[in-house]
Amino acid sequence: MKLSAQEFEKLLVPPGHISQDKFATALEESRNSGTNLWEVLVGNDLIRDGDLARLVAESRGLHWLDLGRETIDPVIFNQVPELVAKKRRVIAVSRSVDGIKAGLVDPTDLATIHLLEKRLRDRVVPYLISRRELESALANYRGGLREEFNATLEHIMKGEFNREERDGAVIKLVDLLLRYGQESKASDVHIEPEPGKVLVRFRIDGVMHDIVEIPKNLHEVILARIKILARMRIDEHRSAQDGKLQFLSNDEAVDVRVSTVPVTNGENAVLRLLSEQSRRFSLSDLGLSEADLEKVKLAIKNPHGIILVTGPTGSGKTTTVYSLVKILNTRDVHVSSIEDPVEYDIEGVSQIQVDPKVNLTFASGLRAIVRQDPDIIVVGEIRDEETAGIAINSAMTGHLVLSTLHANDAATTLPRLLDMGIEPFLVASTVNVIIAQRLVRKICDRCRVSIGPTPEILGLIEREGEIKAAFKRLGITSTKKLTLYHGSGCEVCSHTGYAGRVGIFEVMEMTEALKKLVVERARVQEIVKAACTKSGGKANEGMTLMLEDGIAKVLAGVTTFDEVVRVARA
Repeated sequence: MKLSAQEFEKLLVPPGHISQDKFATALEESRNSGTNLWEVLVGNDLIRDGDLARLVAESRGLHWLDLGRETIDPVIFNQVPELVAKKRRVIAVSRSVDGIKAGLVDPTDLATIHLLEKRLRDRVVPYLISRRELESALANYRGGLREEFNATLEHIMKGEFNREERDGAVIKLVDLLLRYGQESKASDVHIEPEPGKVLVRFRIDGVMHDIVEIPKNLHEVILARIKILARMRIDEHRSAQDGKLQFLSNDEAVDVRVSTVPVTNGENAVLRLLSEQSRRFSLSDLGLSEADLEKVKLAIKNPHGIILVTGPTGSGKTTTVYSLVKILNTRDVHVSSIEDPVEYDIEGVSQIQVDPKVNLTFASGLRAIVRQDPDIIVVGEIRDEETAGIAINSAMTGHLVLSTLHANDAATTLPRLLDMGIEPFLVASTVNVIIAQRLVRKICDRCRVSIGPTPEILGLIEREGEIKAAFKRLGITSTKKLTLYHGSGCEVCSHTGYAGRVGIFEVMEMTEALKKLVVERARVQEIVKAACTKSGGKANEGMTLMLEDGIAKVLAGVTTFDEVVRVARA
């Protein structure tokens, strides 16, 4: 089902969902890049994916399905083969009194509906779903991939091959391992040699999972195959190496950053999976609240100054920066970046990879970028005084600078810059906004159930003044009757109760009051108090603390209380 640009415009502009100017800009981007207009609208945070699907369904008189709220029946789901589901862009969801509930990207595709009715031997009721929802639901097929991987491994272990046959089996095994990791939504695949065996582990939603044990005698041939793909030296085993490769998964190009290091039992390999899906994240997808989202959108309209994203390693800082760059990267500006490493290639951005071997550091690269007449500068990370100083000076001379910094929260970022030797008045006059963040695991939508607060949770709230204060600031004085949620465990989430991650944030705008405190080198506690109080003097109209944002997501059923406490207080 295709909608013309005129149909999208009629659907979105007159009712006021999107302004005429923003729609025209999105349409131009769609035509220039060849990207589907739906994806451009959602990707640029002009409208949420589910809202657009609902509007399209209503305009065409179709049923709309919110897959995030549906329970998929695995028996019905698996009656449609994976290849058919991908090719026809359809999933079978469940059975009702009216027939089989099916989600289609094009519910008017009568040929697909007839095919499903013939295969399922029942009436099919078509519902509109978006491409993004379909891609997420297709992950339910990963169980079949796991079985194929294990079967191939068992075949290699038992079989007697000649060298050519063995090499072909190893090639298939590595290919399956990469696809298995991608469809399991793993961010990293770890291949770790141990005495007598090799352990394969996936990092999924920030947590390591043991996947399979591989015989020690296969370690070298598997590693050699990976090194060949990543254009690394296969005869080098005593020093660390880095490389890159790419593979296809569901017609999607997945970039893989490969790192090998020698350890006592052989060579350890870590494969970082960087999928196209990660590049499509928009700011609203990341988990920013409406209030924080407006603060960030206002900050990036400023033609100069610094936007800082802070948090520990693995907190999603780079993804947030790329989401901002995606919005800012238009044809009328020049964007340059210095990164270590360059995780994603962004069309239209001049990206520089840090290389200490040729003295290309953040500082020297940033100094060179400034001479390239950029409008927007992206610094992968501010690590030292020299890089911080150049970034500050760039912001002072009319550039918009985006960067990341290691700090525990938004307020401690300011003293951190001062500790790097930056003059207080320069920090006060250049920093526009600071985004502090962590990543928490989301409750699996398929097995989410409501629960009451446990005695342990109630005791923790009473003992910890910080948590108790957060509930109070959210307007909750009694916690005994709270409705919380958790995942009971299912096939979709591998019985963990969690599927995917979302950010918890605090966004600090540099108000006049905060600038004054920075110049005076005020304590962090004073900065936090001022940031959480708006100029009118009313509390809770200013910055929302990260813990409060997390608790709000707990109450909304997005994540669990234990997860927020674990991450926000780390």
